[in-house]
Amino acid sequence: MNKNGKPKSWCQYACSDLFNLGFYVLDMVLNVWTVVTFYQEEAYVFMGVFLFIMLGSSAVVQAFSWLWFLYDKEENETRPVSFVQSLCPVMVLHLLQMGMYLRYVDVMRVSKSDMELYADYMKYDLGILRYFETFLESVPQVVLMTTFFIQNGEAELITILKTIGSVSAIAVSLMLYHRYVKQMFFSEKQDHLSWGPSVVYFLWNLFLVGSRVGAVALFASVFPCFIAAHFLSYWMVLCYFAWRLNTDFMEGAGGECLYRATIGVIWYFNWFNVIKERSRWYSVLYHIWMGVDIVILCGLWVWQMKINPPYFALLLNPEVVLGIIVLLYLAGLGLMMIYYKCCHLKIDVYPREHAGTYKDNVVNERLRNLAENFYYTVDSQMPPVH
Repeated sequence: MNKNGKPKSWCQYACSDLFNLGFYVLDMVLNVWTVVTFYQEEAYVFMGVFLFIMLGSSAVVQAFSWLWFLYDKEENETRPVSFVQSLCPVMVLHLLQMGMYLRYVDVMRVSKSDMELYADYMKYDLGILRYFETFLESVPQVVLMTTFFIQNGEAELITILKTIGSVSAIAVSLMLYHRYVKQMFFSEKQDHLSWGPSVVYFLWNLFLVGSRVGAVALFASVFPCFIAAHFLSYWMVLCYFAWRLNTDFMEGAGGECLYRATIGVIWYFNWFNVIKERSRWYSVLYHIWMGVDIVILCGLWVWQMKINPPYFALLLNPEVVLGIIVLLYLAGLGLMMIYYKCCHLKIDVYPREHAGTYKDNVVNERLRNLAENFYYTVDSQMPPVH
């Protein structure tokens, strides 16, 4: 729907879809260019880690995409899942890491028909996949590139601005996901979809994710052999907590294990609510833990700079860098509290007709599940799915 409550034209859908597809292709081109750059500079370890992040994240995203195709086909044999009608070719395309391209083509194909609501349904799936990809690929890659710059004495103003730009792009991706979540409850013509809360959400994530990326990159630049142990130990603990919270996002046990493993990666960098319960104290404990960890990681970097100064001149004093990162983290927490106090919607009733439906009888339960987690209140009264 557009702002006047009228259905979007095919041209509007096509422009949006082509824009998103273009950025996805551009991301792949930049990934290849980065690998070539690492190879030319003989940074083979960084090249190997970059390839592992790129291929590993792609495999996980393709697995989610394939499982959702499978779930949708099993739930409703008559509903169009893809222009590729047989699941066997769909599986082959996902094995060739082309599942996301298939989804973009499907959205553009459906947008040209009279199935606007199903186009929204498919775009919601793409939004969730891009959110997962952000933390599985984009954030780790920014950490790796920042570590590379620091180790090679390239921490200059232009490099810092590039890193800020990369983190800003990540925050924009998170903000767009946030708007998808809001669309599950409100139509675009309502004031609840104004850009004010989205800007606060963007800044909150910019500061929190940025401070986390900076702390991890600084630590990795002086203790490269320990960053893997740090990540794996945290990831296992976070996966355990995801399991203890008994998440129910996927429809099969194997898929749910994959989801919990993905949540462990997301939690390593940022908070993500996964249950339909009051999660305030979970969030408080998490951010205290992350705050302490950021101080420890940056403190170890400062200590290493004192006892083993680098061969290049630092742009800022190590203590100043520590202070900036801590202040960014605190600013992010402050903006998060402002958001939940002034901008977060209390969903007591379901004000929109089953968003993301096809022919008014199929709900995109995946985004609905995540939306209910994000907007949950004790008095929420969510209607049953038909």
